[in-house]
Amino acid sequence: MPNVRLTKKILIVEDEKPAAKAFWLKLGRAGFESEIAFDGVDALAVLARKKFDLIILDLVMPRMDGFELLAELKNKKINTPVIVTTNLSQDEDEKRARDLGAIDYFVKSETPIANIVEHVKKVLGQ
Repeated sequence: MPNVRLTKKILIVEDEKPAAKAFWLKLGRAGFESEIAFDGVDALAVLARKKFDLIILDLVMPRMDGFELLAELKNKKINTPVIVTTNLSQDEDEKRARDLGAIDYFVKSETPIANIVEHVKKVLGQ
């Protein structure tokens, strides 16, 4: 049987369109299939109809922020790994996100997207 490599699917939850597009482009170049949701409400709608291997999540968004989305994922028993990318750099924000289930936490202003994509590859075993 041939070795079939299934493309890993990533949901990008980011309200800043340029940042969302940059993630989408870089992840696509790295061989991932990704989709964008612009806030937590949209993300829940997408997650209700599709499965993803990973979620990249901003915390500061309109309608439903990343903390609320993390809580909802926990409530709905959606166990997709979540990597937080945010401009919130306080230790208590990171602790709160991790307590809600985030597996990693990156401060956008301190971390190039290319580094986050490299980390995604490691997390997804690629």
